[in-house]
Amino acid sequence: MTSRPDEAQHLRDLARLRRVRDRIDREYAQPLDVEALARGVHMSSGHLSRQFRAAYGESPYAYLMTRRIERAMALLRRGDLSVTDVCFTVGCSSLGTFSTRFTELVGVPPSVYRARATHATAGLPACVAKQVTRPIRNREARAIEPQLA
Repeated sequence: MTSRPDEAQHLRDLARLRRVRDRIDREYAQPLDVEALARGVHMSSGHLSRQFRAAYGESPYAYLMTRRIERAMALLRRGDLSVTDVCFTVGCSSLGTFSTRFTELVGVPPSVYRARATHATAGLPACVAKQVTRPIRNREARAIEPQLA
């Protein structure tokens, strides 16, 4: 049985983790690192990383990169920016790292995605296109999701 002080601390920690996640969602294009995120919620970087992974199934850095790649996908679907421009627009400082992470999450390099996606989502409202093309980093979570009948 959990004591009330332990439960209260757990709830405070979850609130701090939500603030970190919300900050990543808002400031994904800014230079963010785990130390800065941890300072913002008065936690050590190691504690933040462990707690964030336990709560959300991935590290803060992985979550940040997923948000960046998700935004990059939307920009690439528009088709008016180069892959390099998209890379820097979403906050990545290395085209190589961006391309590697993009390929890990999406399954194809950004240039291939750009060529294919402009035709694949033609006619779909942007909100629908975003939902059906959302990257999923945590493959284990996808494997255990209930199948829709």
